[in-house]
Amino acid sequence: MDISKTPDAKLERMRAIFAPMRSLIVAFSGGVDSTLVLKVAHDALGDSVLALTTTSPTMPDEDRDSALAMALLIGARHLVVESNELEIPGYAANPLNRCYLCKHNLFTVCEAKAAQLGIDEIADGLNLDDLHDYRPGMQAASEKRVRHPIVEAEMTKADVRALSRSMGLPTWDRPASPCLSSRFPYGTEITPEGLKKVAAGEKLLHSMGFAVARVRFHGEVARLEVEQSQIARIVEPAVRETIDREFKKIGFRFVAIDLKGFRSGSLNEGVFANAVDPANPMRPARNSP
Repeated sequence: MDISKTPDAKLERMRAIFAPMRSLIVAFSGGVDSTLVLKVAHDALGDSVLALTTTSPTMPDEDRDSALAMALLIGARHLVVESNELEIPGYAANPLNRCYLCKHNLFTVCEAKAAQLGIDEIADGLNLDDLHDYRPGMQAASEKRVRHPIVEAEMTKADVRALSRSMGLPTWDRPASPCLSSRFPYGTEITPEGLKKVAAGEKLLHSMGFAVARVRFHGEVARLEVEQSQIARIVEPAVRETIDREFKKIGFRFVAIDLKGFRSGSLNEGVFANAVDPANPMRPARNSP
């Protein structure tokens, strides 16, 4: 085994990244990745680290609660800034670069706070696997000179989870939880009412024991994604009838089950098939007409 590729060796590399820093803002969502970044940074720099969380209608309540709880657990200073992405020009129209608009807003807030408080560095929780997905927010990070300590330490998502578990962080097995806007197909307007419907639907599914679940918003139709192993359960008569009844109360007219099951970023499927770079899907493949 190459010792340099073990999670522990990568953790040492991350510690070495933070060691020379004088002060740092961590763009903090409370998820598995940013929680590890905050923990390691706080261990190295103490109160010279500030966790910054922006909250808005696009943020699930569970994410807000996790961010508050994890910062408290770690003992880090934590600043919560209210920021409504729907007020960003063009965001509600849900263009292909929606994630760029969101991240640009987040990092602009971080940049302003860093300048106000005299903080030198900004970091986020991007991991090595994210580089192979559609992540237009990476452009915003580059423009704002945001560091990616997990990527710099060459950590995959599996590494992050393994290290989080060994360090006693309760986020180690937490499912990914991107913002609620990711439930809307590109070009479908994102509205406060739609976000509330999606949030209520996912909260219901979680309460019924579907830990990993997405409610994809298709107007009157809610397309549900659960893990493949849970599809048989969700179509059981009693479960199916409860979901259908409750989703109609929420405001959906129809409820559909996606037979392919949950997969992160399913709304990207087919949209970027000809892109050379997942971070820049507007760039066509060489063999494109």
